Amino acid sequence: MDRPTAPPPSVDALSRRIADVGLPHALLVRAAREAIAAGEPDSARQRAEAIARRQLRPVINATGVLLHTNLGRAPLAHEQPARYTNLELDLDSGRRGSRSAHAGPLLAELCGAKAALVLNNGAGAILLALAALATGRRAIISRGELVEIGGGFRIPEVLAISGAELVEVGTTNRTRRADYEAALAAGGDAVIVKVHQSNYKVVGFTESVGIGELSTLGVPVIADLGSGLLDANTPWLRAAPPGWLANEPGVRQAVEAGATVATFSGDKLLGGPQAGVIVGDEQAVEACARHPLARALRPGGLVLAALQATALAYARRDADAIAFWRLATQPVAALEARAQALAVTTGWQARATAAAPGGGSLPGVEIASFGLCAPGDHRAALRANDPPVIARAEDGRTICDLRSVAAEDDPLLAAALGATWAPRR
Repeated sequence: MDRPTAPPPSVDALSRRIADVGLPHALLVRAAREAIAAGEPDSARQRAEAIARRQLRPVINATGVLLHTNLGRAPLAHEQPARYTNLELDLDSGRRGSRSAHAGPLLAELCGAKAALVLNNGAGAILLALAALATGRRAIISRGELVEIGGGFRIPEVLAISGAELVEVGTTNRTRRADYEAALAAGGDAVIVKVHQSNYKVVGFTESVGIGELSTLGVPVIADLGSGLLDANTPWLRAAPPGWLANEPGVRQAVEAGATVATFSGDKLLGGPQAGVIVGDEQAVEACARHPLARALRPGGLVLAALQATALAYARRDADAIAFWRLATQPVAALEARAQALAVTTGWQARATAAAPGGGSLPGVEIASFGLCAPGDHRAALRANDPPVIARAEDGRTICDLRSVAAEDDPLLAAALGATWAPRR
């Protein structure tokens, strides 16, 4: 005779049994209910842990990609007390102020521009600049610059949304001044749009026209620089600009060359929070600020405070206060010393590696680095660690690149590596 089937535990009892997962009680109840409904009450803990793993949490980036889009791009530390701020209050007059009066002027000064406007991301910055300055105009752009960035954000479609008429000139690999002149000779109100190829590279038989030359053609020039290198001379670094920045245009240089406005991201080479910035001519930036889209694209106070802190670090020429630059400029010898020390404690092998800026900037550029490796693919096991370690796999080995790992995280990394794989003795 078959024994009677035991009744499932109550939702309350099961949720209390898995309370050590650390989720709020309501989420534990959800996991318990789903497990009981599936006829698998023992899976409640696994379901609760899955919910916990889906929440935002710190990870150790051992991929060597410094601006990893999936990991939030530039690492950023910003804390502020739960207090009111003068976000839109003029402290001198006591009247309503502008949220553009804080980080914006700092960034404008750093770029040598007359004015600046901060938006919620880089895509929003170029969208607003085109909508405010190119609507109803012919927007002349090289065919080699009709780029697509992440998420299917395509320049031709953005131009269409902005109300501008797209005028393509030149070819994929070669565009000359004469191509722009011919398009302008066709008549009509026009602007020139110059887009930096920040996430791909065209090599070989190529030609393009710089901002300085385009600015002499008598129409506004809208320059999208994407990755946000404030100044190609990197005055915030103690040493000369690193070699891997050799061909990256600086925002200051674009403004000096005559761009009417330049747009760029805040969370790439700038090393700040996700934001978009428009800098340039005062009247042009003011036209962007007055456009109806500006309110929809504006950032919140937390973003502006973090961006202000980043801009002040640049003004102090304090690269150590900006995590991206602190990681990007670590001497290879220091990385090697860390790798050798970790190899002793974990059994993983120290080896030279190549890191990358990432984040849709400096395509194909490598930065000399050092890290650790072990045979096999251990990425899933490392992601299951607490905190998760995100590594890469190459040639049948797992690579942990120290270029993107803060030195203070070495003990956490060592514990994860030791628990994941150890050499046979």
